[in-house]
Amino acid sequence: MSSPVAFFDLDRTLIDTNSGTLFALSERREGRISLAQLAISVWWTTLYHFDLVDIDRAYGKAVSLYRGHHTDDLARITTQWFEREVRHRIRPGAETALTRHRSQGHPLVLLTNSSCYLSTDVCRTWGLDDWLANTYPLDGQGRITGALELPLCYGEGKVVRAAAWCETRGHDLSDAWFYTDSVSDLPMLEAVGHPVVVNPDPRLRRIARRRGWPVEDWGHN
Repeated sequence: MSSPVAFFDLDRTLIDTNSGTLFALSERREGRISLAQLAISVWWTTLYHFDLVDIDRAYGKAVSLYRGHHTDDLARITTQWFEREVRHRIRPGAETALTRHRSQGHPLVLLTNSSCYLSTDVCRTWGLDDWLANTYPLDGQGRITGALELPLCYGEGKVVRAAAWCETRGHDLSDAWFYTDSVSDLPMLEAVGHPVVVNPDPRLRRIARRRGWPVEDWGHN
């Protein structure tokens, strides 16, 4: 029998807001994206939360904004933004859940549609063991090409990535926990042995009630 692992969504689960919107607002203030690009980003984020978007198309447009940027520059920008605008947003219940699983020796894995840069900061700051997130192909000079690594870490793509992670490390999704707020994560909730719904959107709350899944309130900061 494999040992349990705990997977955690990020936006509106570990933290009390959507990091994509926060980052877009920050990039607009810094003058790195236009007002029109900000509006599009916020609109796509809203549709994404309710699983109403072609995620490959939306993410492709977002990544194209950073084509030609060096990976080190984006990592630096993300870390500065994280320390300023995200670090304090972890939910009280998230800290409790992380501590509980850590005390039981369960690996803690961030499973998010966010970027590899933000995921690195999250794991370093809150003591998660690993992350599964979207990464961006680079050219020979370390610059972002604008291509996507598929499948994206979204919907069924989360299941594909989590299952591969478990297989290489001797774990099994049937023994895994997964915490999320979003109906877009329904495939992953169905794949694990211990689905837990956190501060869910209305559609997911109804589904959780019908299926008898635990629904938890992790609070707000």
